[in-house]
Amino acid sequence: MEGLKFLIVFVVLALASSFASASDPSPLQDFCVAIKETDGVFVNGKFCKDPQQVTEKDFFFSGLNIPRDTSSPVGSNVTAVNVAQIPGLNTLGISLARIDFAPYGGLNPPHTHPRATEILVVVEGTLYVGFVTSNLANGDNRLITKVLNPGDAFVFPVGLIHFQLNVGKTNAVALASLSSQNPGVITIANAVFGADPPINPNVLTKAFQVDKKVVDYLQKQFWTDNNN
Repeated sequence: MEGLKFLIVFVVLALASSFASASDPSPLQDFCVAIKETDGVFVNGKFCKDPQQVTEKDFFFSGLNIPRDTSSPVGSNVTAVNVAQIPGLNTLGISLARIDFAPYGGLNPPHTHPRATEILVVVEGTLYVGFVTSNLANGDNRLITKVLNPGDAFVFPVGLIHFQLNVGKTNAVALASLSSQNPGVITIANAVFGADPPINPNVLTKAFQVDKKVVDYLQKQFWTDNNN
C-alpha cells in the first residue's frame, strides 16, 4: 500500500511537470548527462557526458520511500533530488524533493527558490502551507495559506517566500516537484542572520526595527549554526 501511494504521487507530479513550462532553457538534444570535469571553464548548467557512455544509473535515484530524521531544530528534513543526485536531469528543467516533518510543529521554514516554481503534494499528515506575494500596488505583501491533507496539492510561485508547517499529531511527508534542475534555496532567517561575513548589525537593526541586542543574539545563533 505504501508503494502504491508513492507511485500515485509520482505520476501526479510527473504529469504536472510535463504541462508546466520549465524555467531552465530547453534542451537541444535528447539528454545531456552532467559531468564534473570543467577544466577551469564554467557554463550555465553542466558539461555533457558522451551519449555513448550514458547508462541507466545516470537517470536513477533510490530511497525516497525511506523516512528521514526530523530531530533538527526546526523539525524537518529535506531530501533533494536535483542534478547533483541525478546527472541525467541536466538541461531537463525539473527536480524533486521529499520533505519529512516531525509531529506537533515540524517546520520547513520560510524560504525561496530563486529559479523554480514548486508544486507540493502531501503524502502523509496535515500541513499548513503558504506563500507571501511580492509588493502589491498598495505596498502590502499578501499571505496566501491553506491546510493540506493527504492527496492535496499546492503551488508556490517562483521566487516567492513560502513555508510548510506540520499541524498534526503524527509525522508528515510531502513530495515536491520544481521547475528547474537546480532550483536553489534561500532560507530567509539563515541568509539574513547567518550570512558569512555577517551583515552589518546597523542594517538589520534599522530594517527590522529592533534593538541591536536582538540582532546580535540572532546573528550569533544563526552564524554559529551555518558555519559549524
